[in-house]
Amino acid sequence: MSQLSVQHLLGIKHLKRSDIDLIFETADHFKEVINRPIKKVPSLRDITIANLFFENSTRTKLSFELAEKRLSADVINFSASQSSVKKGETLIDTANNILSMKVDLIVMRHPNVGACDFLSRNVDAKIVNAGDGTHEHPTQALLDSYSIREKLGSVTGKKVVIIGDILHSRVALSNIYALKLQGAAIKVCGPKTLIPKYIESLGVSIEYDLKKALEWCDVANVLRVQNERMAINYFPSTREYAQLFGINKQLLNSLGKKIVIMHPGPINRGVEITSDVADADQSIILNQVENGVAIRMAVIYLLAQQIERHKQ
Repeated sequence: MSQLSVQHLLGIKHLKRSDIDLIFETADHFKEVINRPIKKVPSLRDITIANLFFENSTRTKLSFELAEKRLSADVINFSASQSSVKKGETLIDTANNILSMKVDLIVMRHPNVGACDFLSRNVDAKIVNAGDGTHEHPTQALLDSYSIREKLGSVTGKKVVIIGDILHSRVALSNIYALKLQGAAIKVCGPKTLIPKYIESLGVSIEYDLKKALEWCDVANVLRVQNERMAINYFPSTREYAQLFGINKQLLNSLGKKIVIMHPGPINRGVEITSDVADADQSIILNQVENGVAIRMAVIYLLAQQIERHKQ
């Protein structure tokens, strides 16, 4: 069986095109599994996985937990708000304490950039990055590309625009890496203050006019404004942001073509996207959530295969 070229999933930056193809092929198999009446497979029966979440999460946490349970792994959940981290325990101590309980794989979300890389160098377990600060969110980018592939047949040659708060978004960065690797054309669109200074060095172009961006693209991936990461005001008001960069049905209908609408969630309805767009038939937001479970099953399964070989 093919295997990944990496020991951990820390970011899309470290992956090759063949890794993405392997993850997608494995996810195809698991998607078929999770749509059966009996949704469980015994693939990881002797593997223990710890979910370490130092930041709030709904979809990602539930999706990882469901993926692990569908694979029959033993799962322990850790939430920083109810743990000894509040008493001053360091990241390595927390991880090592959990590892002494004989954990094979750690899924971690952390507010600090590079926390997963740091952990992978210091503890003896497989690490999956579930989002580190404003850096990367690899499984989200994989499920986004997988959803585009499912809807449009392929990612190669497609035009994708990422709209909104690019500056604070780990989803945007991981998506740019993943889409570039698969040969898509990418634009970013948003207020000048929320577009990173050197983003064009990643091979993407900038469009400040929302209507032009939508007329150009096949797929619009809409991001929320991350107010919790903002120490200053980057735009005058939410109302003004919605007027300039919010997508509504009237705007979509004026394009003269149907584009695919995506959103990683959580959605701020009425700000970056209105309800009639989020719930429209051209939106694949709920498909993304369903695909998230299959993609995470694939990633965990492929990394766990390496543990099996290592143990023998």
